[in-house]
Amino acid sequence: MTLPFIPEKVYNRRNDIHKIFGGNWQGGICPSSSHPYIFIFTGKSGNQHGYEDGWDNPDIFSYTGEGQVGDMKFTRGNLALREHLQQGKRVFLFEFFAKGFVKFISEVEFHDVDYFETKDTTGNLRLGIKFFFKRKGAYVPAVADWIVSDSASNLLISSPTHQFPNKTERSGLITSRVGQGAYRKRIIHRWEYQCAVTGFNKLDILVASHILPWKDSTDQQRLDVNNGILLSPTYDALFDRHLISFENNGEIILSPAIAQKAYDQIGVTPQDKISKPFSDDNKWFMDQHRQQLVL
Repeated sequence: MTLPFIPEKVYNRRNDIHKIFGGNWQGGICPSSSHPYIFIFTGKSGNQHGYEDGWDNPDIFSYTGEGQVGDMKFTRGNLALREHLQQGKRVFLFEFFAKGFVKFISEVEFHDVDYFETKDTTGNLRLGIKFFFKRKGAYVPAVADWIVSDSASNLLISSPTHQFPNKTERSGLITSRVGQGAYRKRIIHRWEYQCAVTGFNKLDILVASHILPWKDSTDQQRLDVNNGILLSPTYDALFDRHLISFENNGEIILSPAIAQKAYDQIGVTPQDKISKPFSDDNKWFMDQHRQQLVL
């Protein structure tokens, strides 16, 4: 189907989009009542409301649902996004450019959704909704909803029907960090569905670990995708116990607390290296990890 917008072109939001196609020109998720379109807008201004969006890899854009106070719910714009494929509606992603102007990024399609723990506008902790959109036409592997994540093996429960847990379930889930369901998926997308070292790609085996441990991280760092790495179980166990770490260029560092023969027995070698370049923020977190290497 023909795109009604040109990628990377800047548009006057009110005149070029809503005046022609409809939709609320002030909202972040804007279904049109006159066209089979939904417009979604992203920008840094949403951070104050606990929103953080971005490309986790070239084909997956993670997008925060709407709702500034209290738990986000699958109503209005959130419901429209979750069901847009069934309803035959197309989703167009725009990015803030300047006051009144937005840049068209891409047509996207619903791939997945999960929950994350964040603060609302009033500063209270709540469950947010994180959508995972794929570029239209891209192939992206499915990521399971029922998962075990982080080295502490906390069971993170995410309902296959995408309904919020009841109050009794909620009290237990907060302890189990239900909010990391979306976080783990972001890490999987960020590392493109394979162990960062070995390339092993069986997703139900891989572990999404924090680089700076949960207990030592701020609320923001706990949800920062740059504070995560995807590893197969052997490497994760060693990494979690600070028996291995990595240089900024990806080269592995082996703790002298374990004999080389022991590393050899479990298939870990001095030649191992991270396959995907670290971001600058990854490097900051990895520097904190290296400082804790067991000597």
